[in-house]
Amino acid sequence: MQSILATALVIATTVSTSAFALSISPTQHSCSAADVSNSKMTTSKLRSVNQILRRKQSHWVGDGFEVFPVFADKAFTEELSPFLMFDYAAPKQFPVNNGPPKGVGQHPHRGFETVTIAFDGEVEHADSVGNRGVIKPGGVQWMTAGRGIIHQEFHSTEFSKRGGIFEMCQLWVNLPKDQKMTAPKYQGIDDKDIPEVDIPSGAGTVRVIAGSFGGITGPASTFSPVQLWDVKLPKEGAVADLPFQADHNCIVFVRRGGVDVLTGKDDDSADPLGPQDVALMKRESGDALRLRAAADDTRLVIMGGKPLNEPIAAPRPLGVDTW
Repeated sequence: MQSILATALVIATTVSTSAFALSISPTQHSCSAADVSNSKMTTSKLRSVNQILRRKQSHWVGDGFEVFPVFADKAFTEELSPFLMFDYAAPKQFPVNNGPPKGVGQHPHRGFETVTIAFDGEVEHADSVGNRGVIKPGGVQWMTAGRGIIHQEFHSTEFSKRGGIFEMCQLWVNLPKDQKMTAPKYQGIDDKDIPEVDIPSGAGTVRVIAGSFGGITGPASTFSPVQLWDVKLPKEGAVADLPFQADHNCIVFVRRGGVDVLTGKDDDSADPLGPQDVALMKRESGDALRLRAAADDTRLVIMGGKPLNEPIAAPRPLGVDTW
């Protein structure tokens, strides 16, 4: 299984020769207020589940990241667009390490973006264009590989010295074909800069990393419309209604606890998800999600966006747009 922390290229094959010499600036995208910013639930049609992906066997990436390949064999498919792949490192205790830091050494990326979220522990990043930083708990690194970058990711020096619980995830977000060769870019986003918005029903909160919710826009700048939310549902039985644009792909991932995806057909109509399970929601089936917490302290990552409609061939370890 290809890991999202391993070497990969995602290249648009129909970009003109001149485009390879151009740097294309990113544009901030977010869905309109009608999509996800309503403070009250105004939609009447709930999205249904297209497919459930159950938790897969974990594997090691380097010596620092034991990850679940969340998208499994759905990675690099249009069903996930604009997302490509997703690795999740569940909470794991690491002892004090006085030797070399654990992680992944230098490796190249091109044509897409990597998004790393640190839930617990710290990740230290360095790349070939001079960016360095430590992703602390609650923080996010949104790295645009663009026309090419070499980087490395390790447990931070301080985390290595003290040891502790480590939990993180990394996603790949595809770039539109006309922006594959943009200049590499690094967005370091601290926990304090990510707004946390109450769900109107009182079911929990949404940390808005990208896109918008409840009229609040997240700090990440994206090249196409993307939603990325860190959702907390503290109490079992709490029901959250979350508007989500009907023509966008939508993915629900359970970090911790569990949820029932409710379709609204009847009281018993629910698709249960446990830890590390994924629901791929059916596009155009509705303009809202209804989720019921199946355990206390349930944590979710909800993501999606406008499909790029650019077919991808993904011979490992490369991912190549077929345009």
